[in-house]
Amino acid sequence: MANKVDGFNFEQRHGKARVRVARVWRNRDGRHFIVEWNVSISLLSNCVAAYDRDDNSDIVATDTMKNTVYAKAKECTEQLSVEDFAVLLAKHFTSYYQQVYTAIVKIVEKPWERISVDGQPHEHGFKLGSERHTTEVIVEKSGALKLTSGVEGLALLKTTKSGFEGFIRDKYTALPETRERILATEVTASWRYSYESVSSIPQKPLYFAERYLDVKIVLAGTFFGPPKEGVYSPSVQSTLFQMAKTVLNRFPDISSVQLKMPNLHFLPVNLSSKNNGIVKFEDDVYLPTDEPHGSIEANLSRFWSKL
Repeated sequence: MANKVDGFNFEQRHGKARVRVARVWRNRDGRHFIVEWNVSISLLSNCVAAYDRDDNSDIVATDTMKNTVYAKAKECTEQLSVEDFAVLLAKHFTSYYQQVYTAIVKIVEKPWERISVDGQPHEHGFKLGSERHTTEVIVEKSGALKLTSGVEGLALLKTTKSGFEGFIRDKYTALPETRERILATEVTASWRYSYESVSSIPQKPLYFAERYLDVKIVLAGTFFGPPKEGVYSPSVQSTLFQMAKTVLNRFPDISSVQLKMPNLHFLPVNLSSKNNGIVKFEDDVYLPTDEPHGSIEANLSRFWSKL
């Protein structure tokens, strides 16, 4: 919301970033659960006086925001999803402080995964995984909600069933056409839920944590295809579209999907020598490189989405 200040349009927000918090839950049967979250908070509030009149009386201190993260984590006596914690925080700031009319909470979850020893899940042992669960929650004082979840660093690779043909060729083109190549990417995905108010989100415990796992399974399954025969990819663009479309078709409470899928190149290696000429490798030895790499991204949403 813009304010008129000294003849100018003025917009402002303030918050606290990179608040790291870990929460352990211990069940009565001895099994432990842990999450580690990196929390960023941004408040839109009526505190213009702090900027133009040196009056801090309407400011929620960023140190207070940090302490609130720890206090609210302590209050969560039952295990909950990162989305539910973000909603809880945002709802607190918009309801507890009269000056705050919108709260934006972004959280990245570190991927601690339970380990198995001798084929048995360990009660309190964890290892660090790879991809990260993300969320962004925007809550207004009215209770209006925008809820987005996502995944970062989802590394996928298949050694065949990929090609790239029929693209524009001109005097700058050196890339050969092929129907046989490695397809590798590191997916950054985000999906917007259709829930429009805090009161409308599912009350089922860990609903969003389960949906996150389900979406990851759908993204990877669409990328790879069936275990035996796989699925052919004519381009990263085509595979990206199929992945996004499958998510929307599978989950009716998701209104849009955004995917970023860099094309991480595996270049076939051919060696030349004075004695033997060219030694050509047949799709078995490659030079992996991500500098430079192709950059492909798109957003797919339903017609009725209000995004």
